[in-house]
Amino acid sequence: MDSSETQPLPSSDSREDTAPSTSKTSGQHGQDAPKPKKASLKRTTGEPKNAKSKKRKKPRVSQPGYRVEQGEDMLFVISSTTSQYEGSAWKPPKKGSKKKKLTKGKSKAGQSGRKKTVRAPKPKLEAIPAEKTEKTDVAFFVPQDAMDHRWGQSVPEEVLINIFQFVVTQDGAVPFLCRVGRVCHLWNAAASSPALWRKVTIGHCWIAPGKSQQPTTEKRIKGTLTWLSQNRFSQLRDFSLYHWKKNVNYAVETVSQNAPHLRSLTLSYCTGLTGDAFHSLSLHSRSLQSINLQYSEFQVEGLLEFLESHGSQIKQMLYTHGISYNRVLAAVTRGLCPDLELLEVNTKLDSKDCELHINIQALQMACPNLKTFRMLNVRPLLKTFRNDADSTLGFPLLEEMCIATTSYSYMTDKDLRDILSGSTRLRVLDLRGCSRITPSGLAALPCDALECLYWGQYFTSNVGSSSTKKGLHMVTEKWSRTLQQLDVANQLFTEEELEIAMSYFGRGTEADTLRSLNLSGTRITPPALRSVIGQMTSLNYLNLSSCRYLPRGMKRIYRGQEDIRQLLDKLD
Repeated sequence: MDSSETQPLPSSDSREDTAPSTSKTSGQHGQDAPKPKKASLKRTTGEPKNAKSKKRKKPRVSQPGYRVEQGEDMLFVISSTTSQYEGSAWKPPKKGSKKKKLTKGKSKAGQSGRKKTVRAPKPKLEAIPAEKTEKTDVAFFVPQDAMDHRWGQSVPEEVLINIFQFVVTQDGAVPFLCRVGRVCHLWNAAASSPALWRKVTIGHCWIAPGKSQQPTTEKRIKGTLTWLSQNRFSQLRDFSLYHWKKNVNYAVETVSQNAPHLRSLTLSYCTGLTGDAFHSLSLHSRSLQSINLQYSEFQVEGLLEFLESHGSQIKQMLYTHGISYNRVLAAVTRGLCPDLELLEVNTKLDSKDCELHINIQALQMACPNLKTFRMLNVRPLLKTFRNDADSTLGFPLLEEMCIATTSYSYMTDKDLRDILSGSTRLRVLDLRGCSRITPSGLAALPCDALECLYWGQYFTSNVGSSSTKKGLHMVTEKWSRTLQQLDVANQLFTEEELEIAMSYFGRGTEADTLRSLNLSGTRITPPALRSVIGQMTSLNYLNLSSCRYLPRGMKRIYRGQEDIRQLLDKLD
């Protein structure tokens, strides 16, 4: 062996071998001298002691150029190399792989510090195809490739139509169907189904209420409305327009020309409706049965011309009373709408012109099929024939009668009897604000199965009066078996009268029908209240606010049977 091979080399490995010999050597190197334990770990067992300690390079183990990261509901593949591993099968990294990388890094730290660390390229996020996820053991949802169909594109069109139908029923067709039609071709086809466009309501369009409309905006509105009418309204049944101040005529004409099955038209808080729109309805809307013009301004002559030619097909009419609209009700009483089933005339709450002159006998003869008659916030002034022989005609099919008002009412027992004579099918009677109606007048009505009676006094001069009434027991005795809702708020019946009236509930074999009871502002006492609550177990609404003869803790509104049952426990 040569002498050169036995001499120690001035390398780092030779220092590790000779470090334990003398302290002088370690003092010469200072802090660069490695520890003895580390030197023993790095020596190879099979090498001779004096052999050249050249560092052997370990064979590089091929590592996949990506790693798997777990998200909330999917897996991601993070690639650190080029695309040479694309298409190859892979598995998640095994346990302990991180430890090997750490020990490898420590061994490299002892080498020369001149080597520069090479950083891996920036990782890329890639979506795992659905076929590759089957080979792994991790059961998480993996997003599909861009070339594959997503779940929304694989749902049958009939299922999407049924889903859209629920939303349309609750929120309306516009703008929901217009928005979902932009998602994809499948959703557009489902949103284009004519069955979803049978009821359409359009409110403010592109502009806020009260602001002026620019010419470009007006052009867009007309273009959109024309496109919808030509491509979506083939099976339209109900069309409603709210708060339109311009283009009302254009909207009515366009819809009537493209919707041959239109049955109901609602124009609320709209202005500018002229005879051209009604003329278009008479030409194209041969199936129209309902017209709602509440709180809208329209040309009376145009409506009258339409009623003269097509009034026989109208079954529902609703409009707001005004001085210039008196001729509408007069035309109805002349017999222009013989098949009318619903008639509603109302006014605004702050309106000063509330008096409505009406010939009730002429209306009974002109509209024998009337089922719902509402005069809201108006003061009807009834006219009668000179011959009272026809005063007993009545409305034989009437089911709902409403004469509610927030102001003074002239309605008397005789007027009510003239209106409801022969109305044996009446189910709902609303007399709120009619302070001249007496219990004896109600008991004399021909209807025996009344379900809802609203007789509360609101915003009238009689509220707060000290005069008392009697006779409520006649009302409860007559309809105790059929009443479901009773409102006698602010009616000044005596304590004894209320106790007797409440005792009639629950006496018959068909008891337990009352669901709602409003006794606000009355003189109800705890004994009278106990009798009605104990008998009516199905009661789920009870209003006892402002009842002066009850303890302070009981003067409130009770909702639900459990809440009312707790009140009964307090009364006991």
